This record gives sequence, C-alpha cells and structure tokens, in this order.
Amino acid sequence: MDDRSEPSRGTPLGTGRDRIGLIWRLMIALTAAAAAGIGVDHWLAAAVGSTGMRVLISAGSSAALVGVALWILVVLPVTRAREALHRRYEAALADSLSDPLTGLGNHRAFQEELTRQVEAAQRYGTPVALAIIDLDGFKQVNDGSGHAFGDRTLAHFGSTVGASIRRVDRPFRVGGDEFAILLPHTDAEGARTVVRRLLAAALQPAHLQDGEEPASISFSAGISGLPAFASTRAQLYAQADTALYQAKHGGRTEVIVFDPAIDAVEISSDAGLAIAEVIARGQLRPVYQPIVDLATGRVLGVEGLIRPVVPAPFADPGALFRAAAASGHTVSLDLTCFETVVRGARLLDPDRFLTVNLSPATIEAPEFNAAVLQSILARQHFDPSRVILELTEQEEITDLARAHERLEACRRAGMRLAADDVGAGNAGLRLLSELEFDVIKVDLGLVRRSSSSAPSSAVIESVVSLASRTGALVIGEGIEEPEQVAQLAALGVRAGQGYLLGRPGPLDAPSRTLEVPAVGVGAFSAPTRDDAGADAATAINDWRRSLGLPAG
Repeated sequence: MDDRSEPSRGTPLGTGRDRIGLIWRLMIALTAAAAAGIGVDHWLAAAVGSTGMRVLISAGSSAALVGVALWILVVLPVTRAREALHRRYEAALADSLSDPLTGLGNHRAFQEELTRQVEAAQRYGTPVALAIIDLDGFKQVNDGSGHAFGDRTLAHFGSTVGASIRRVDRPFRVGGDEFAILLPHTDAEGARTVVRRLLAAALQPAHLQDGEEPASISFSAGISGLPAFASTRAQLYAQADTALYQAKHGGRTEVIVFDPAIDAVEISSDAGLAIAEVIARGQLRPVYQPIVDLATGRVLGVEGLIRPVVPAPFADPGALFRAAAASGHTVSLDLTCFETVVRGARLLDPDRFLTVNLSPATIEAPEFNAAVLQSILARQHFDPSRVILELTEQEEITDLARAHERLEACRRAGMRLAADDVGAGNAGLRLLSELEFDVIKVDLGLVRRSSSSAPSSAVIESVVSLASRTGALVIGEGIEEPEQVAQLAALGVRAGQGYLLGRPGPLDAPSRTLEVPAVGVGAFSAPTRDDAGADAATAINDWRRSLGLPAG
C-alpha cells in the first residue's frame, strides 16, 4: 500500500520513506566496504546501534552484496542489450518501409498506414481520403529511354509529390509506376484540390539530369473518401481504384473522385469481361527468373511469372491482377496463371524447382483446395515435389486457420511452401510466426540496403537464424549490384534472385536451361560445383533433400 494512503506508524526504523533511505545507504556502504576491504561487522556497529538489528542486517549483508553484483554484472547489461536490439529493430523496420528510389513509403508501409488511418477515422469520426495515382505511359518511357531514365523519372516524381502535398499527408510508391496518398482529416473534394495541384506541378517540364531534354510527367488519379463514400478499408481502396480505372479509360491526365451515381458494377463488369477474354484466348505468357546458389553460381530453380500479351487490354501484370481483384476474378486468373507457368516449366531441368505465386484471396476461396492444384500438375505431368507455392501478405489473410489447413493439404500432396516479401514490415514476419515454411524469400528492399552496417542486415541475420533452426532455404530477392552478393553471402543467405543474376525470360527449349551472368558470382571468385569440393556438394544436396528434391 502507498504510504500516502495510510498514516505513518512508528517503528524502530522510522517511516517507510526512512526505511527506503536506510536501505539505499546500506547498499552503498556495503558495496564501498567490500571494495575497500573494511569489515562489514565493524561498519554496522558504527551505523546501527541496535544489536538485534545489527545481527539481522549482518545476516543479509552477503545477500545484498550478491544482489548488487548481479544487477551490475547481469541485469544491467541484459537490459542495455535489449534496448539496443529494440533500437536496431526499429531502425531496420523504418528502413524496410521506405522505397529506396523515391524516398516515399513503400507498399507495405502503405498497407499498414491505410489500416491505421481508417481505424483512427472510424474511432474519432473524422474524414480521411485516399488518392491512387498511376503515371501515364510510363512503360513507353522505360522501353524508349531505358530503365535508368525511368528511375530518374520516378525519383523526380517522388520529390515533386513531397514538395506539393501538405505536411500531414502520407505519400507512398505502391508499385512500379503506381503511387498512393493518404490525406487525413480531408474529404474527397479537398483531396482532389491537393492532387490537382500535384498534377500541375508534375506537368511542368524539368531537367532530370544535366544534358537531357526537359521532361514532364502526367498521371491519372482516382479518389475516394471515408465516411462520405466508404465505410471500410476495403471499400475505400476499391472505390479509389474504380475511380482510377475510369480516369485511365476516359482520356488520362485526369483526377476523378468516386461517384456512387456511376454504375461501379458496370465498370467492374467491363473488367471482368476483359479478364475472361484474356483467360479464354490464352493471352498470357510465362517468363522465368533464375534462383541462384550464391556459393556456386548454379541455378537451383526458377520463379514462374506471368505477362499479358497483345491484344490483351492490360499493359502490365499489375493492371491485370488489379482488374481481376476489382471484378472478382482473382481465383480464376490465379489458377490459369498457375497452369500456364507449369505448362511452360515442363522444359525445366528435372533437378530444378519451380516457385509460383498464389494470392491469399485464392487460398481462402471456397472453390480452392489442394486437389485443384494436383489436377493441374497431373494434367501437365509435373512432379508436385518440384513445386514451391509462394505466399505473400500483399493482401491480408483474413482467416489464418483456413489458410493454414489448405496450405498443409498442399504440403501433404508433395508441394512446398515459401514465405515471400519477408522483412517488408510486420506482416511478412507475422507469416513466419504463424506458418511453417520450406523457403523464406527476403524482401528486395532489405536486400538493396544490406550493407554491413545497415539496420536491415540485423533483420536478415534474424531471418537466417530462424531458417537455420527450421531447415528452410533463404533467398535474397532483388539483387542488382555485385556487392550485394558478397554481403548476403556473409550474412548466411544461401541463394539469390534479381536482375544481376538473371532477368525474367523464356526457358531455352533446346538446352532447357537459363544462363546466369558471370558477374553474379564470378566477380567474387566463388567456387563452381566442380571445384567446390565434397563439403559444398554435400551442403547443396542437404538443402535439396529438405525441399524434397533429388540430390544433384
């Protein structure tokens, strides 16, 4: 009980406050006595007059000294280490939520901030607006002027966004050429004013680099607001995306606010018809990106990806999958892509695995089960043990128990599981805590910032440590610089994927292989499989067996 709530009672040692003061004085005196070699009994005789109390305190003096020693030698260092680890984690988390090219928040940061802003708006009854922005004709910019010019364009637009919006607004780069802005305490019309001001600034020609012609940037944007139009997070995003779809198909360079009077069902129906036509006419082609052993340079497997082909009305995979989500065709598109990728991978060497993406929406759908994938694999004569299903929380898993049950059924059918985008905020780490994975793919944002002193290195090290306990293979995604190969290898990452090691492309039918540029590993004088020795060969075979693959 607090001394302030009860009158003081006289005791041989005085009030509670006096007792505390005496205890502190005793601890200090006892420590000094031990250090100076003064006898404890002699000091107590001088400090405490009562013989009985002197005997009592003398009996506890050794325990007090031990307690002080334990605090100084054990508790204090552990506390400081924990605080340092927390600071490193917070720094790495902030690092992983930033887009390195534009300096804006990345897709994961957007998802987390969208949830926070909507919850705050619902709790306090305040408005919040969402603007989704898509750069006009950016693919043509990349194809015509090169990726370096495209990167400078994106970086310049990121700077323009930061200079044009208000301090309270939160900007993000959520895709290749797609951006989002959350505007707290703002309705949709207020958001339109802000975004139109941004459009005017972006249209002003600017020199992106000395010696280059001035360039301007145009974009289309869709806006919605809560609570005026939306009542949930999902509605807010879907309505802004619907408005963006209308802007892109209405002439571009437009900023459109969601209008409930416009038949959103008709818009989504158009998207659904387009998706159905793409599926029916086979307007999809598979491409494969190699996954490489960082120690030997050997291609271990590939990730299968999808590209829409002419005359499909979608410029890129992002637009394709957004339209499928808006029209309720995610499951049918996912399964079609799965079969397309597997069919093309029949040319893949039999000792190499294939990773394929599945969205949480598909895994949780009533019509999905392991038998559906087994049927596709049987039809394409593809061994299930070579298939690794990649799961990411780009979309939130709403029913984790159901997802766990269905993924375990896929595992029992022989397939393996991979956690994608791990380290991109809290959600990817949540996957690791809830499900068991055979492969862990580290988010490309962490890979690009994985210098030896960067906070992101601490996150990668923790993922590698977890993988070593579970037997999972760790793959670093997004490798673009030779230095990153050495940095990841030093952190214990065994495999890598990225443009430096190989761009997505078709499998070479005659040789059934993918070529990997020598710079990926050769620049570091890494051993090849032939000269790596028995230990390297054993290590390669060990992880292959953990994935259910035959030894090489």
